[in-house]
Amino acid sequence: MTICATSIHLKAAFAASGNTYGSRRLQASLGERGVKIGRYRVRSLMKKQGIKPVWKRKFTHTTDSEHNLPIAENTLNRQFNPMHPNKAWVADITYIRTRSGWLYLAVVLDLYSRKVIGWAMAPSMPAELVCAALQMAIAQRNPVAGLSVHADRGSQYASDLYQKLLAKHGLCCSMSRKGNCWDNAVMERFFLHLKIERVWRKDYANHAEAVNDITDYIVAFYNNVRLHSTLGNVPPTVYERKTAAEKPVLVSENT
Repeated sequence: MTICATSIHLKAAFAASGNTYGSRRLQASLGERGVKIGRYRVRSLMKKQGIKPVWKRKFTHTTDSEHNLPIAENTLNRQFNPMHPNKAWVADITYIRTRSGWLYLAVVLDLYSRKVIGWAMAPSMPAELVCAALQMAIAQRNPVAGLSVHADRGSQYASDLYQKLLAKHGLCCSMSRKGNCWDNAVMERFFLHLKIERVWRKDYANHAEAVNDITDYIVAFYNNVRLHSTLGNVPPTVYERKTAAEKPVLVSENT
């Protein structure tokens, strides 16, 4: 294949990723298109074509662990690679900046496939927000009793409302150690990808615009298109379908 043709495929793969892929994922994406190319060659062409993901960070505080509510033991203990689906989920909250004020996003993710299986958004972050995300995950996956759901020590996850929802479905609560973000590293990485690849590239006028765009990122890109190196460079939904024969899992077409 000529350099010109390869460059066209490279630009197309970069555009399809929302201008977010670096050399590693671009190499994998080109391989899926039948273009065999080394990573260093990809880097060279990226430099020549001026292809470079650009992002910037913004921060705000979302975890309130200064409360007197009961704290669960860290039973997950950084075991981030379960052998079967619906054995271990992780949950957390992040924030989204809009010109109409902060929007808070609660997410539940299955560690087996790194798939986002539940989410909810609101202009504040009460316990009802994390419960809505968990209820969506339960409805999507219909888990059996004994599933571990790991979160931080925030008041929302320690709340009576959230704990009763876990108990109702026989789910086991696990919580990070105080001030230790690495105990929920997979979710932290998801939020970083979300912000690098979508949120920090936008200037949302209002909450509705942000809700629509973030939902599009989760459903149309992250779960069904984005290549995950942990999964062998396939999207979460594809990974679950490939392993469904020997490891049955309820796969939703809508998430």
